[in-house]
Amino acid sequence: MGPVALGAVLVAGLLSMVLLGDGLAWNLLIVAVPVGVAAWFSAQRDGRRGRWPRPWSWVWVGGVAALLVVPALRDAGWPSFLAIVAAFALGSLALHGSRTWTGVILSPLGVFEAVVPGLRWGWSGVRERAGEVRGAASVLRAVAVTVVLLAVFGALFAGADAAFADLLGALIPDASVAGSPWRIVLLAAGVVGALAVARTAASPVRWDRLVVGPGRARGRVEWALPLVVLTALFAAFNAVQLAVLFGGYDTVLDKTGLSYSAYARQGFWQLLLATLLTLLVIVFALRWAPRDGARDRTLVRGVLGTLCAMTLVVVASAVRRMDMYVEAYGLTRLRISVVSVELWLGVILLLIMAAGVWGARWLPRAVAASAAAGVLAFGLLSPDALIAERNVQRYEETGKFDFDYARQLSADAVPALDGLPEPQRSCALKELADELGDERGPWFATSVGEARARRIIEKRPVVAVDATRCGGGDAGRDFGPSTTSY
Repeated sequence: MGPVALGAVLVAGLLSMVLLGDGLAWNLLIVAVPVGVAAWFSAQRDGRRGRWPRPWSWVWVGGVAALLVVPALRDAGWPSFLAIVAAFALGSLALHGSRTWTGVILSPLGVFEAVVPGLRWGWSGVRERAGEVRGAASVLRAVAVTVVLLAVFGALFAGADAAFADLLGALIPDASVAGSPWRIVLLAAGVVGALAVARTAASPVRWDRLVVGPGRARGRVEWALPLVVLTALFAAFNAVQLAVLFGGYDTVLDKTGLSYSAYARQGFWQLLLATLLTLLVIVFALRWAPRDGARDRTLVRGVLGTLCAMTLVVVASAVRRMDMYVEAYGLTRLRISVVSVELWLGVILLLIMAAGVWGARWLPRAVAASAAAGVLAFGLLSPDALIAERNVQRYEETGKFDFDYARQLSADAVPALDGLPEPQRSCALKELADELGDERGPWFATSVGEARARRIIEKRPVVAVDATRCGGGDAGRDFGPSTTSY
């Protein structure tokens, strides 16, 4: 292991210890930089020079950087968690360079597999560098003198001017580890994680060499008959959907005797499950598809292409049903999440149809990229803010608002909730303001959403409101009836 990679690993560990103990925001992106440096120099030094990174690896690296911006922008933990998981998955793809379905799915395991070998590899690198310590003595002395000078004069200037002391306190994190074993854990985790990434970059597991053979091809009738019948069933269902679901409120009442919300609640989950099962059917159909010639390929494309097209109408129907339900009861985290998943499944269907025309070699990486793009868009759009905006709009139109559910949202929702009139505004913001408190966290652990919320509440403080004037509501009762109006 080279000296630059070793230094980057040490820097990653120190930054993890100093920055990650106060929450996740900009600090996660900062820590990722030396980890990436360690991976780059390890790959270039240990046998992958000129072969890594390739174009797709640059795509994954860019995706990692974009995804790690989400925790810096959003206060809500759930989109940030999804973004971090997706960033890890994309980083694994960048390190391994996988192209097949097997490689795309198993690449994250390669980083975990490299933890123990990475420790041994890092230790051997330290031992190799031990003989070079004398040559680095002058550099170490210069660094030590610099640190001493900064500490002495920084302390003097901070004692001379309170504003300068506040500036130093905001810019320089608390690096004390006395009485804080958690800092030591973060140091160890940073070093071990950076070593695992560097080891993977230098010697990745060749997951693409694990080949799953195609299934035994079936006869045309045996393969096509069930799918043709299934496609006909989809066509009949879609004909009803086009006539009923998109025909307007009066059509829904005339044909079903149900309200908009009851009709939506009746079928959304079934349609989501039908979409998932259709994708599973397509996977198995491709495995057993006939492949003896051009006529077989035309048959496969025609049948599966038609089934995908029919399923896209089901996706549109499911999304429309959820929109109807949101109109009746408001938007929640569960509702926006399942709609997002349904839309992503529709994107996968479009990719499968495109693969039938242009070939499927690129499909595994395209599906992975679409998933990462969906998670990124989900975080950048700020779901908690969208929920608050939609429910505030619904309050303006109907007078109904779920204060209990609004109190569960993050600071990202504050700008939208600030648009409520008093006393409703204070009812919705009271608990959020209490959670934010007066004490500010360090800049590197403060998201843009939290900072914006603090500015709004400081500009217009929450007023004291009688608890009897703040109640519950209906938006948070997923797929349940409305009970309270506000």
